[in-house]
Amino acid sequence: MPLAKDLLHPSPEEEKRKHKKKRLVQSPNSYFMDVKCPGCYQITTVFSHAQTVVLCVGCSTVLCQPTGGKARLTEGRSFRTGMCLTEINLFQVQST
Repeated sequence: MPLAKDLLHPSPEEEKRKHKKKRLVQSPNSYFMDVKCPGCYQITTVFSHAQTVVLCVGCSTVLCQPTGGKARLTEGRSFRTGMCLTEINLFQVQST
């Protein structure tokens, strides 16, 4: 009796809905993002699930506000993701 679905090759949509520890390969739901302030064009690194209000270092405007889960970006803010923690640490060390 064959199985109704392939357990070794799940679809990406199905994996995304699963709990982070019950996926085929465990991976976190959180990430870091670089948020650019539209006023002073300064880039600030923000955690996706930030629990405090994040302000711009240059002009002190609000970049994101916490919600129950992910932080909500303020209108007009642009961001990029994909940097891992080691790349962020290297970026901060080299920039100082």
